[in-house]
Amino acid sequence: MSNLIVVAFSDEQSAFKMRDRLVQMQGEYLLELEDAVVATKNDKGKVVLHQAVNLTAAGAVGGTFWGMLVGLLFLNPLVGAAVGAGTGALTGALSDIGINDDFMRNMADKLETGKSVLFVLIRNATGDKVLDQLREFNIHGDVLQTSLSKDQEEKLREVLHSAQAAAMAAPAAAPSGDAAKN
Repeated sequence: MSNLIVVAFSDEQSAFKMRDRLVQMQGEYLLELEDAVVATKNDKGKVVLHQAVNLTAAGAVGGTFWGMLVGLLFLNPLVGAAVGAGTGALTGALSDIGINDDFMRNMADKLETGKSVLFVLIRNATGDKVLDQLREFNIHGDVLQTSLSKDQEEKLREVLHSAQAAAMAAPAAAPSGDAAKN
């Protein structure tokens, strides 16, 4: 069973950095992502969904391969590749896997320009190791919604808020050092 996690950030870059870090953790076999989308709002107030996987491009590549293969069988690989690419791109554009786009747009519609929301659908994860890496990553975010258990959700909230506490403590230490110089 997959778990949905929705986290809001006070800037746009943090959501993209967090998504990149999760993809890196997937490469380390710490978690298995089903979908990871960053939502932002442009200057005109329109919600923009930044998909991790471009389904249209993926469909075109797969369609090109199969079209060329069929074309080779019928002695016209270029026509087969072109038809396959077009069919694959159309299929990719029409398919919607992962998190529902309307759900993401509705949640992100409340965003202010310059802020972001990360939507993650995780199929499987090594929870303690993922949380340790997120703690070291040190990015603050607010959990808006999850399908995690209450305990898991609370641990995630603690990790995402510990970054804020560390950031607030750092500037407080600096003025005392400056006061000692005067």
